[in-house]
Amino acid sequence: MADPLLSVRNLRLEIATRRGPLLALDDVSFDIAPGEVLGVVGESGAGKSITGTAIIGLLDPPLRMTGGEIAFAGQRIDNLSAEAFRLLRGRSIGAVFQDPLTSLNPLLTVGRQLVQTMRVHLDISPAAARSRAVELLAEVGIPAPTERLDCYPHELSGGMRQRIVLALAFCCEPRLIIADEPTTALDVSVQAQVIELLRRMCRERSTAVMLITHDMGVIAETADRIAVMYAGRVVEIGPATAVLKGPVHPYTRGLMASIPSMKRRTADLVQVEGSMPRLAEIPSGCAFHPRCPVRLPHCDCQRPSLMNAGDTLVACWLAAHGNVAPTRETIGHA
Repeated sequence: MADPLLSVRNLRLEIATRRGPLLALDDVSFDIAPGEVLGVVGESGAGKSITGTAIIGLLDPPLRMTGGEIAFAGQRIDNLSAEAFRLLRGRSIGAVFQDPLTSLNPLLTVGRQLVQTMRVHLDISPAAARSRAVELLAEVGIPAPTERLDCYPHELSGGMRQRIVLALAFCCEPRLIIADEPTTALDVSVQAQVIELLRRMCRERSTAVMLITHDMGVIAETADRIAVMYAGRVVEIGPATAVLKGPVHPYTRGLMASIPSMKRRTADLVQVEGSMPRLAEIPSGCAFHPRCPVRLPHCDCQRPSLMNAGDTLVACWLAAHGNVAPTRETIGHA
């Protein structure tokens, strides 16, 4: 693997409450190489989005970083000032969020937002910025781009707004994009178009991507590597092919088994029993053990660290004991 563009090491986030701090992320580590797409998956509450929020420096109290380091292009960035992070966030690190309507300023036209963003981060004249904005809108598939520059966000459809957000994210040619559920608010047909557009733009620019989603179909089509999160921790990480075709952690296998198969007829959909624990109720040992159909006696008291399991790293005692992970039929039936 090439030297990482983004390196997250032992990231720990806490939420301050009157009854004491709650652990939101615990010892999260991963790298993203230049031009690589890392898919981050898991249920709601797994910690995917706040990991991305920490990377782009947008944590709001009472959430705070209490441990670990975040490095970008070899330089630590988690200790930057707010102003330094603001300059980095538009120029070198772009962001695409799930709701394009809230990502855009409703009081400014599309063209003004694009021009302002470029002029803050690039040495460019207003005329050149506007010309570049027209080119970007055409590149992301906006019809009549010159006319659309003078439109306000509410005058555009959801799919068009998300394309505008992509144009904003790429307008300063960033080296890394944090894409947090970029297709959730869109129709299925538009989702495929936006994902293909994101993938093409990143490929042409060799831009790295952290793609946060709960949609395994999007991950399968886009990601080079996959990190699976559960209860604030990475429980499995490895090449996309290995994780999708041979998942080791019982939670990962549960996610994969819950996807309906076109080749298999069944009366019931497979599900992972139970639900994600609340932050105040994360169990001891392996956080997944209350839901795990193949838990071992010590899973409830000893927390596993990431360990080698073939082509992936997995936080599961099954891997340490060399046991075979459960089959599709056993997942969800503890």
